Amino acid sequence: MDTKGNGFLDLRGVACPMNWVRTKMVLEEMEIGQKLEVVLDDGEPIRNVPRSLKDEGHKLLKVTPDGSCFRIVIERG
Repeated sequence: MDTKGNGFLDLRGVACPMNWVRTKMVLEEMEIGQKLEVVLDDGEPIRNVPRSLKDEGHKLLKVTPDGSCFRIVIERG
């Protein structure tokens, strides 16, 4: 967590559904409005995690390709 309480999670190499489970656990400890940057692999993770976080009421603020992975920024809802 940074000084504003925002977080970072590197989930490269973590298979579904564990990447969503780990993301959800971190989000549950954050305050509403705080941001979490997550690094995900291409394929299933980048398709499933954003969909799951929207279903849970969080906001997907940004998706950025980064080589063979993606960086997403989530605002806790």
